[in-house]
Formats: sequence, structure tokens, C-alpha cells
Amino acid sequence: TFLVKNKSSYHEISPGREKKRLQRQSSGSVYSSIHGFSQEEIKEKLLAFPGGSIDLLKQDSGIAVLTINNPPRMNAFSGAMMVDLEEKVTQLENWTDGKGVIVQGAAQTFCSGSDLNAVRAMSNSQDGMKMCMFMQNTLTRLLRLPLISVALVEGNALGGGAELTTACDFRLMASGSVIQFVHKHMGLVPGWGGAARLVTLVGSRNALKLLGGAVKVDSELGVHIGLADGVLKVDLDAARAETGLQQAESWLSQYTKGPAPVIKAVKKVVLSGRELSLSDALRTEKDIFGSVWGGPANLQALASKSKHK
Repeated sequence: TFLVKNKSSYHEISPGREKKRLQRQSSGSVYSSIHGFSQEEIKEKLLAFPGGSIDLLKQDSGIAVLTINNPPRMNAFSGAMMVDLEEKVTQLENWTDGKGVIVQGAAQTFCSGSDLNAVRAMSNSQDGMKMCMFMQNTLTRLLRLPLISVALVEGNALGGGAELTTACDFRLMASGSVIQFVHKHMGLVPGWGGAARLVTLVGSRNALKLLGGAVKVDSELGVHIGLADGVLKVDLDAARAETGLQQAESWLSQYTKGPAPVIKAVKKVVLSGRELSLSDALRTEKDIFGSVWGGPANLQALASKSKHK
């Protein structure tokens, strides 16, 4: 054991606990070289299948917009787009002033999953597993971002696109949009972590129905089972109507008001509560609390007595 200073006092940390703490603070990935996974190797394979892009716009508001952009293929992921997404997630992980991110598809279509050209070329089980591990890592890191995220679902979110929606904290659906886990029709199950996340969101019984029946989830059903957190408004007055993105930014802003360090801390304590054992979550919460206690936002709030406003 050894001692670590925490502001005005020292507390004892065992080597085992310290190792766990450092692991939690390191990469948000699921797989590493320990699991026989080589990120650079699979990146090289994926880059052989070009097309489309993942566009990132970081705004002064602290809310970023991540756009899946491949309209000719209903925003399906090419191999290069998978690599592009991983790189954009890295940028978001390092965005000091960030508070939130909206994930959307270009041309009012969310995402139709994987580009079949890449899928057919990587149809052997070894390459398929490596692609699966790469995308599980990327989408897990997306969900673990210290930013509050929302998927703006316009049009269809199919297969891997449906899985992508579950890698966000929230989902907003436009009227007429559909989230559908069509994997069964392709002789598959979700491989990008979508099944595990879906069970967490809607429970095992509903997840079994959605996967086993390849159910088309519209906005009404989505809200009913807890997959969707809201439905975009339809304004018949075109002059006053807000775009889906504008509505999503307004909706997300209610959760991202305030200083970035505080919003990031909120996301981190929720994440630890969801993923860690109770004892580890409590210790992590204590550490995160210590990072904002006595900070600028805390001191300003105390000075203005704003607690009950």
C-alpha cells in the first residue's frame, strides 16, 4: 500500500485498487493487444473500402454535430467511414470545451448500417470478428465520452445504424422515422455492441422482441418502450418550423447548460454508476466530486447562493 494526497488529507490506496482506478481512467476501449486485437491492422483492411465521410462540427456552444455522410448508400458505413468515426471520437475525447454531441445522418436519413461491398469482401469470420471488435471499441468510446450525446433519428436507422443509436445517451426520433435491428434478415446478430446496450435501454424481453422479430420501431413505439426520449415537433407553418437539428440542439441544451467541467462531471458519475460495481462507483463518484469541489463553478454558485434557483 501507499499514500495518495487528496487536498488536505492523505488516504491509503492498495496496489490493486490503484491499478483498477488507472484502468478506468485509461482508454474507454473494450479490446486491446491483450485480446489479440491490432487496431492498426484492422484500420488498414478497412481503408481498402473507401466512400462517404464522418463530418464533425464543434460549435462555440459546446455542442458538436457528428454527421454520418454517405447519402448514395443511405449513409451506410464504408470501411473508411469506420476508421473516420474512430478518429472523430478521439477528437471529441480531447475536446476540452465540449459538453454535448448530436449524432445525425446526412440528407435526413440516419444510417443503414454497413456498406455491403465491405461486408462481402470481409465475409471470412476472422476479418468479421476484427471489424466487430474495432466497431465495438469505437461505439463504446462514443458512449463513454465525457459529453452528453443524443442520436437525431430522421429517416431509417437500420442494422448497424440502429446499433449506433444505442451508443448515444439519448435518442430523438422524427415523425415517420424507424429504428430497426434487421440483423436477423441478414443471418446475423448485432456485433457492434448494440444487443448489450439495447438490453440496458429497454430490458431483455423488449430486446428479444426487437431482435427476434426485426421489429420496425416508430417514434410512438420507441417512446413507449423507452428506446426514444422524445419526438420532433412537426410545425405546419414552414416559415416558423425549426429543422430537426435545431430542435435537437434546443432539446440537448437543457442538459448542457453550465460550465463544461461540471457537465463532464455529471456524465462521468452517471457512467460510473452504470458500468461499475457499487463500491467502485462510489469511490469514483468521490474522486469526481473532489475534482469540482472548490472549483470556479462551485465557488461562484456559493457566492451567488444559486442552489435553489
